[in-house]
Amino acid sequence: MAVAVVAALAVLSSCSNTPPPPVVGTVAPKPSAAAAKPGEIVVGVDSITGGYNPHALADQSTITTALSTLLLPSAFRTAPDGSPQLDRTLMVSADVTKTEPYTVTYRIRGDAAWSDGAPIAAEDFLYLRAQMRDEPGGVDSAGYRLITDIKSEDSGKVVQVTFATPYPGWRSLFSSLLPAHLLKDAPGGWEQVLKTSFPATAGPFSIKQLDIPRGEIVLERNERYWEQPAVADRVTLRRADPAGLTDALRTGHDQLVVARSDAGGVAMLQSLGDKVAVKSAPRPTVVGMFLKPSGQDLADERVRTALVNLLDRDEVIKVGTGGGPSIRADALILAPSQPGYAPTGPLPHDPAAAQVLLTQAGYSPISGIWVREGRPLSVTLGAPADREPYLAVAKEVQRQLVAAGVQVKLVTPVADQLMRSGGTDAGPNILIGPRPVGDNPAAVLASVYGCTPNTTDAKTVLPGNVVGFCDESLQPTIDAALNGSKSLAEAIGIVEPRLWRQAVAVPLFQLADSVAARAELTTGDLTAPLNAPFASAVRWQRKQN
Repeated sequence: MAVAVVAALAVLSSCSNTPPPPVVGTVAPKPSAAAAKPGEIVVGVDSITGGYNPHALADQSTITTALSTLLLPSAFRTAPDGSPQLDRTLMVSADVTKTEPYTVTYRIRGDAAWSDGAPIAAEDFLYLRAQMRDEPGGVDSAGYRLITDIKSEDSGKVVQVTFATPYPGWRSLFSSLLPAHLLKDAPGGWEQVLKTSFPATAGPFSIKQLDIPRGEIVLERNERYWEQPAVADRVTLRRADPAGLTDALRTGHDQLVVARSDAGGVAMLQSLGDKVAVKSAPRPTVVGMFLKPSGQDLADERVRTALVNLLDRDEVIKVGTGGGPSIRADALILAPSQPGYAPTGPLPHDPAAAQVLLTQAGYSPISGIWVREGRPLSVTLGAPADREPYLAVAKEVQRQLVAAGVQVKLVTPVADQLMRSGGTDAGPNILIGPRPVGDNPAAVLASVYGCTPNTTDAKTVLPGNVVGFCDESLQPTIDAALNGSKSLAEAIGIVEPRLWRQAVAVPLFQLADSVAARAELTTGDLTAPLNAPFASAVRWQRKQN
């Protein structure tokens, strides 16, 4: 991929007077770094594995959030209270300028530019809208699908976005813009965007080195940044296991740790006592189980409900969280970290009820296996091989269902392949995967559970609807929540009970990281929902002894 992108950039640079952007790929392993240098802040993490596309469900991770926050421009960013806030490092203004048709006008700063000198402009808005509208496996596709037109003025620095209906959640759009001039014709298309590198950046930091074998990403202050520069000269993200992370904090080689921890990992960090402050930071992701309502078996709501009833959800959550800071989730739309969250379910662990439902659906227990018309009840369970804790959760689900008499085939493709195929006939009929958490929950509702508009092709599903679920009787309520004619609370009161009864999704827990900072590190809020802890990194400062 890196070679292909370099070739593409060489062609682009031959047509321009501006120097080509630095392309970051993997480099040969080097000896492990020692203590942080003056002006450097080292952050210990549990993984630096890509891809790094913040708009792809498959790439949702702490490292992706960190890099998109520090390297990519956004029209709005999530404030500590969870609301979208205009990012004035990129934007002059963004306002609704017409109600019929509903139009939002964005004015981009004239000095805002990518690291290769190309201006951040309307084409970046156009590119992101096209990918989010059409590509499977995307985050928050519903809002982008409401856009009917994007017009450019003032050399692309004024962008007029027209919507099909009023859309009060428009502020959630156009975050983490991507360099369209480099990506729109890049080999591999959307599937390869930010898979292993960033062809150009536009934030307070730039990438000096991305070394996956060594487990290190080095970010340096972006000298081309047009806004107030970062306080730190360098932020280094360095991978280690729990013991290594704890030891690096103890010795001062790391100043901060941001990592998914089990109970043992949390205890290690807490053992450092007054040297560090240990907290938890919710990620914008809920781990869930999704059941595709199609096929010989799962098209029957009784079968889906029975499978859910067979699961000891408490045990699944215990395995997935490992006793760490991740938070149990008992609602289908809002996450535990969001305002207004309240448990709305879930379906109970009730093996007796499951047996009744399977019997009603025509199955009989034969030699410990549920069988109908000579064929055993069999499901294909999918989880991404390259992402934890999804695989561990899937193995526990498989263990429990097999013990209850259901045949389970576990498939573990890479995350991108799994998320892109989930809603198609080729994908598994039960999926363990991420549900996004955003500052516009109505868009999450419409993206994850909404029907595909303007198509008669049953195989066409919304990019974020990972199992192709569609209940046309719920769609008016979903649309009303999206356009603001019905409050989110009212929509949730209508939609969630129906979703629970149909057993198409079972939330498990919201991912959260352990965040441990040494006393000499001055930071902002490291635990604000959805954007912590890297939103304040531009102000991080290390006190020198």
